[in-house]
This record gives sequence, structure tokens and C-alpha cells, in this order.
Amino acid sequence: MAVEYDHLTIDRLGHASVRLETGDGTVVYVDPWSDVLEDEPGDGDVVFVTHADFDHYDPDGIAAVAGPDATVAVFEAVDTSDLGVDVVDLPYSGETGVDGIEVETVPAYNDPEGDHVDDDGMPFHAEGEGIGLLLALDGIDVYVPSDTDFFDHHESIEADVFVPPIGGHYTMDRHEAADFARSVDPALVIPIHYDTFDTIDADAEAFAAELEDEGIRVEVV
Repeated sequence: MAVEYDHLTIDRLGHASVRLETGDGTVVYVDPWSDVLEDEPGDGDVVFVTHADFDHYDPDGIAAVAGPDATVAVFEAVDTSDLGVDVVDLPYSGETGVDGIEVETVPAYNDPEGDHVDDDGMPFHAEGEGIGLLLALDGIDVYVPSDTDFFDHHESIEADVFVPPIGGHYTMDRHEAADFARSVDPALVIPIHYDTFDTIDADAEAFAAELEDEGIRVEVV
């Protein structure tokens, strides 16, 4: 189910895969994963990838959504040698442009002193391994923080549309994501990265109710 915000259409395709379409017909994908795609639309003008995890960087998923002249923009630390197409490198932190889209990349990782660590005490996403994306799409700012915890460096970010993970274990849970949403102060929140695996079970309806009680629109897709 697609969600409308002004002249932007947002669709959570499954897990952390997101499709965005502007009023002028520009189609953008973030982290397309073939396991959750229902078909091979081949309509993407720009495809963004935030980090190397299999459920975010998937060459088959990219091939399924990319149009014939698509630009593929990937975090520079990801090995894309198996992709078979030219790639625009995205920096760890900074501002850049991709096919007329203003992009701010934001560090995304887990706190090594926090709860989202493996059995050896290592963060599932170490500092330097991934990025979030703040995209300026036809006058609308969309923030996809990717697999991360909520840090001080996030508190300066504002966006119209916020697309946070809420599943916990590998990322922030719904409570931390709600705090993050309050900081971003968006007009619309669409939660992602939950209920795909047993370890990331989340009550999306409770997440939505908590924020909607505070006047923040949430759409569970």
C-alpha cells in the first residue's frame, strides 16, 4: 500500500526496501531486496544502497528495480565489484548530488556500549559501515536513517518524512525510534525493518499510536 504525502508517493515494499516517486515521475529506491519484491518493475531512476548487509545491498534486487538508464548510488565502503554497473560512491558523512537529488549522508551504526551487539559484544553495525540518507525530493525532505541507533549527531536533522527501523535487535527498537521521530519532527513517519525475522518482532501499531497521540502522522505499510 502506497502512502501519499503532498506530491510524493512512498511505498514500503517489505523489510527495509522503499520506493519513492515524485510528482514529476522520478522514481527512487532505497535498499531494494529481492526477497521482498513481488516483481521486477525496472522503473527506478535512482537506486540508493546504505550498507553491505545482504538485506540492503542485493545485486538481484538492484537489477529488478533499476530502469535501463538508472543511476546506482552506494555507500563508498561497500564492495560493488559484483554489481556489473557503474556506481556513484556516497560518502560516510557529507552532502552530494545524485542526478539532481540533493543527498546528505549521515553515519549509521550501533552503540558498542549499547544493547545491539552480538554474543561477542561487537555491534551488529560498527561505526563506519553504513549511512543514512536525507534526500531532497522535489521540495520534500525524506530521511531514511538505515540500520542505526539514535545518537547525538542525529539531533540536528529535520525532515518532512521519516522512515526509521523499529525492529530492535540489529537496530533501534520502537521506543528509541519514537524518540528519534520526536527529534526529527516530521509530518509523516513510515516504520520499516521489523517483523521480517523472529529477532526483529515489533508492535508497529503501538509505535504508531504513541506518536499519533502527540500529533505525528504514522502510516504502517
